[in-house]
Amino acid sequence: MQEKLLKENLIKEYPYKTELHAHSFPSSACSEVSPEQLVKIYTELGYNSLVLTNHFIYNYCRLEKYEETGIELWYDDYKKAKAYGDEYGLNVILGAEIRFTENINDYLIYGINKEMLKEIHEYLPFGVENFRQKYKMPDSVFVQAHPFRDNCSPIRRELLDGIETLNLHQGHNSRIAIATEYASENNINVVSAGTDFHHPGRKHEGAAALRSRDEITDSFQLAKILKNGDYLLEIGGSAIVLP
Repeated sequence: MQEKLLKENLIKEYPYKTELHAHSFPSSACSEVSPEQLVKIYTELGYNSLVLTNHFIYNYCRLEKYEETGIELWYDDYKKAKAYGDEYGLNVILGAEIRFTENINDYLIYGINKEMLKEIHEYLPFGVENFRQKYKMPDSVFVQAHPFRDNCSPIRRELLDGIETLNLHQGHNSRIAIATEYASENNINVVSAGTDFHHPGRKHEGAAALRSRDEITDSFQLAKILKNGDYLLEIGGSAIVLP
């Protein structure tokens, strides 16, 4: 009874739900959900906000003759999702899942805008260490996504602000127990949970959420909340996790 009451009180104290990791087509070629479908799904699930973290990969942005055009095509999904979100009452927030050409590690950035994306694109061929040493993001959070998934590996602790400990993609083994233990042993304060949503209709929608005291409406506001550590994580629509 006490545990149930504690859970109810935590939900009341942190009432706002945000999806931290979701993809849409065509910006993420591996996704099967359009920007409008994505917004409808998460609105119906009762989320307040969703971070659109489409894959931002060097080759993706060079599909067109000019890189600028490629970035515009990538950004177009966000613009569409944001417009639908405004219509349906869901805050759609810009994020990105970036990958350097050196390997298939992925990194989530919270606290980002379009101009930063253009700058980040120029660093993608030169590796994560070069990027973190030279490109300063004082108002952002740089999180390694699913660092223990097959063919991925954690990078040096000092290059990260945090890691995604709870990646709930159904099609991959992200070894969340190992990721959680790693975060604890390495004093990583920023940990996150994400559905890594790509495919509608598989009972995968809304598998994870960040819960916050205040409604999240902006990418940099989200980064600040993650840095402050004043949030809860929710798994499976019911289990509350203290980060």
